[in-house]
Amino acid sequence: MNQTLETEVAILGAGPVGATLAAALSARGVPCAILDAAPLPPMELQGFDGRAYAIALASRRVLEAAGIWDRLPTTPCPIEGIKVADGRIGERPSSLDLDFEAAEVADDPFGWMVEARALRVALNARLPELPGVQVFAPMTAEVARDADGATLTLRDGRRVRARLVVGAEGRNSPLRAAAGIGSARHDYGQIGMVGAFAHEKPHNNRALELFLPAGPFAQLPLNDQHEFGTSHLPHASAFVLAESRGVAQRLLAMDEARFKRELQRRLGDWLGEIEPIGRRWSYPLTAMHALRYTAERMALAGDSAHGMHPIAGQGLNIGFRDVESLARLVGDAHAAGEDVGSPALLRRYQAERRPDALMMIGATHALEKLFGNDIGVVRLARRLGIAAVDRIPALKRAFARQAMGLPLRA
Repeated sequence: MNQTLETEVAILGAGPVGATLAAALSARGVPCAILDAAPLPPMELQGFDGRAYAIALASRRVLEAAGIWDRLPTTPCPIEGIKVADGRIGERPSSLDLDFEAAEVADDPFGWMVEARALRVALNARLPELPGVQVFAPMTAEVARDADGATLTLRDGRRVRARLVVGAEGRNSPLRAAAGIGSARHDYGQIGMVGAFAHEKPHNNRALELFLPAGPFAQLPLNDQHEFGTSHLPHASAFVLAESRGVAQRLLAMDEARFKRELQRRLGDWLGEIEPIGRRWSYPLTAMHALRYTAERMALAGDSAHGMHPIAGQGLNIGFRDVESLARLVGDAHAAGEDVGSPALLRRYQAERRPDALMMIGATHALEKLFGNDIGVVRLARRLGIAAVDRIPALKRAFARQAMGLPLRA
């Protein structure tokens, strides 16, 4: 007869949110198990593939507390300034722009650009070190929940019994579906593209957010000291852009020379000569919000609970806020000898996280609708609005602190 592993929390999904949650719980002395259907990638740093994350200040603090940040094999690039402007492809951005300087808001940068490959290596390096954490990957499981906990029957016949099971499996969460939790969804009819490029001029740790009629375009600084490929250009940045499905498919099919020209048309001469590096990644742009974040003995986190338009670059950061909240509530309950999967704890988690995520989904949706058109009078109004915010220090500071994941008041 197979032995049952008894633990406090079982986490489904070992992506950035699930793996960070396991590390954050372990740091608080909470035993847990983490499962993923895919094997964990190799521990060594693979070649640069063009993907990077914008990690807000609050998210860095979560990663530091979980013992992950110090294990990054490459140095993250700080984002010390952000220029926001309205524009049109092939034209210079409007001079009615908005400039954010991190030094005006806090002692730290707005955030850091972390290569996706580096974060994965750091997570993989941290997981085996965690006391009280059992890792099962690749592994799938059937989950049965009752009033006292959840039983996971693994594919190989082993069982895990936990007081709480957490779904961090992504937008198509099987755990959410099995619990009968519906979701509200919106299809933007767009495809998001991410990648990277080398460039001639230094970025000076500054990012650019252009609101173009077809969708936003963002340039995000990467650390120059790392090898990104064979480009002769000395500096590097990541890009994020949104386009209609038809245009995006044509961009994805272009050779390097044609795609370089299209990237340059959006970027202008901001960084001089450019050259794409790594591969291009794409995904459909939709918003999703689970109608509930909890059920009996179950909680949802990250993309299993919410997904939003990338216009503000906050998707993963909202997931890390879920990690902070759930790890704190569960850690406090465990330290007090209380039930970590109790209805009262789950109510507190949902009350903390659902309004915050819903507000960000609503904000990104409103931004997309406001900026995603080329109507003359609307374009003038939004340019004047951007310029007005730049001249109201209190409002500008509030926007910046929200993006950093900090309280609105210092």
